[in-house]
Order: sequence, then C-alpha cells, then structure tokens
Amino acid sequence: MPRRRQGRRVTPETDPDDPEADEPETGPLRRCAVTRERLAKERMIRFVVGPDRRIIPDIAARLPGRGIWLSARADVLETARTRGAFTKAARGQVLVPPDLTSFLQASLARRIGEILGLARRAGQAVAGFGKAREWLVAGRVGVVVQASDGSPDERARFLAGWREKVAVIAPLDGAALGSVFGRDHAVHVAVAEGRLATMLRHEAERLAGISLAGISLAGIPLAGRSADFDKALGGAAGRTKRPALSGGTNEQDAGV
Repeated sequence: MPRRRQGRRVTPETDPDDPEADEPETGPLRRCAVTRERLAKERMIRFVVGPDRRIIPDIAARLPGRGIWLSARADVLETARTRGAFTKAARGQVLVPPDLTSFLQASLARRIGEILGLARRAGQAVAGFGKAREWLVAGRVGVVVQASDGSPDERARFLAGWREKVAVIAPLDGAALGSVFGRDHAVHVAVAEGRLATMLRHEAERLAGISLAGISLAGIPLAGRSADFDKALGGAAGRTKRPALSGGTNEQDAGV
C-alpha cells in the first residue's frame, strides 16, 4: 500500500524514495526539503554538500552540485539542522555546522550591503534625508532602506505621505548603511526602481525570515563565520571559478 506523503507542517519526515526529491532545478519554483511546499526561489535558501560532506549554504544559488532547498524560515532551518532533514535530502550522512543560522544571517546581511554598494556605484542609490527624500517625492524609488536602529520618529517623518506607497526595509543598522556610502552613519537610503531594488527586497525578506532580530554588517567576517565554514567553502572553491561562494554579489550576478 503506498505511503501517504506528509502535509505542509514543519517535519523532516520526507520520503527518500519520493521522485519529487530529484526534481530538476529549473523554473521559478523549488520544493522545500522540510515542509514539501513549492515556493519561489527568492523565498528559499539553497544548500549543497561539499567534498567533505559538509552542508554549505549557497546564498546566490550558483554553486555546482545537487541543491537542497529550504524555506527561508527560522523554524524550518532549525528542524533541518536538528532532526536529520539534510541527511535525508542528501541520502547520506552529512556534517551540519552548529552555527548554520548565524552564518546565514551574516551572509545575507553582507549580500544586502554588497547589493547596496552596486546600486550606489551605478547611480541607483542615494543616502541622507534630503537627497533620499527628493528621490522619494519624485517617484523614483523602488525601495527605501532605513537603519534598523534609527529613530522611529525620524524614520516616520522621512516617509510622511509615502508610507503606503513604497516598499520599506530595515535589514541593517546605521553604521552598516553608512559604510556603504563612505560615512560613519546613515539612516535613510533611496534605491531606484529596477533589478537591484527587487533583489534588496527579496534578500531583506529572506533575512527577516530566518532572524529573530535585525543584525549589523559590523564584524560579519568574524562573528558570522566559523573555521568549519571557511574550510568547507575552501573545498568548494576548488571545484568552481565563481567568486563570492558564501553569497557575495558582483556586477555580473546583479545584472548591472
């Protein structure tokens, strides 16, 4: 008698013989290895198994190998990490670093900063209350990025009359935003409509999904990265020529 597949609740009890487990990585949707839901790629995180059987996050979804996709949700990541979902999906024993979630948070925050940097260099982003507000009023803005630690009153004043008309995200603190624009601190950033603004919205949503609180770019290379991950990513680097294996973004990736 055929076994009935689990529903969409968070559980790692997926069937390793399910033909859906070998679905080709084509099209706009991917199936979560834990919930079994099919979601847009932008709402998920891809993982691959490294040469030493370590689980490696593939933030940009560009590393070679068969991908393991998870919904960008904290509960899904914790279930996958602690209850064997990675092992089931990989059809063999794998090593899951204990700091997986913090590494993902750091990688996504770093990627957001890199995309903002691309937007700035392309003339598609400005910082500061006056310049950003001018773009906002002119209808040029695809997304507003505000510092997570900015004054609520100041943030509300900036958005006066536009709060329901434009997407607003706050994934980074003021020091992190400022570093992108060559200053000590920034609270308001306007990003022009286009591909980079869309990417920022998607990455901010993924970061919010796996985070309990906002994080800063400050100290990410140390605080968000373990020696195990460095070793794993070094092994993967030997198999691909693509840069920024941990999810970094370059002009080619971003389509600038």
